[in-house]
Amino acid sequence: MNTSDHPTSAACLSVEQAIDRRFSCRAFTAEPVARATVEDILRLAARAPSGTNIQPWQVWVLGGEMKNRLSQRLTAAFDDPEEAATHSEPYAYYPRQWTSPYIDRRREVGKRLYGLLGIQKGDAARMHAQFARNYVFFDAPWVVLIAVNEVMEQGAWLDCGMFMQNLMLAAKGKGLDTCPQLAPVQFHRIIHEMVGIPASETLLCAIALGHADLHAAENQLRTERAPLEEWVKFCQ
Repeated sequence: MNTSDHPTSAACLSVEQAIDRRFSCRAFTAEPVARATVEDILRLAARAPSGTNIQPWQVWVLGGEMKNRLSQRLTAAFDDPEEAATHSEPYAYYPRQWTSPYIDRRREVGKRLYGLLGIQKGDAARMHAQFARNYVFFDAPWVVLIAVNEVMEQGAWLDCGMFMQNLMLAAKGKGLDTCPQLAPVQFHRIIHEMVGIPASETLLCAIALGHADLHAAENQLRTERAPLEEWVKFCQ
């Protein structure tokens, strides 16, 4: 890749810049990404720490026709209310009962995203169509599926989280963007069957990977972070 084509490439980004500029990309261009580049990103991501170096992450990378077939099947399941109701996530990501400030932050993101897209509150059809974009992985050329073996406990899930962050920062350092996605995990049974993921593996996350469409309205969203005084306590 010519670094002059992508000013946010590895030649220009420090670690600090990669962290600061990473965002959840919800629209990708059709520009291809070489498999060798994805392999380089995964090798870097695997430098993540893990308890006693157990390296618990298991990864499946989908592109081309395989990704397209999965997208079609997931979209069909999502569009069918009766079928969608038979699927659920294999683990609870969000709380059963929301409280402030977390629910406030969640609502603010939704309000800003739909505002950028011109989707009015109560427009169920457009909301459904926008959410369905999750199942085509926002048109990214690659999607990375991350799982952990069912024998592992919570510590290994923390390890996988560090691996995911490494992956996203490594991609950013190479001039690429990503979107970590929970939505496809609802249909983990379909993904397990189509991809051939063993039943002993718990699907944690999907990460779309490719070149961001910087002209897309949804990619103008940049979320805020709470000031340190709201969540940090120094004890000296």
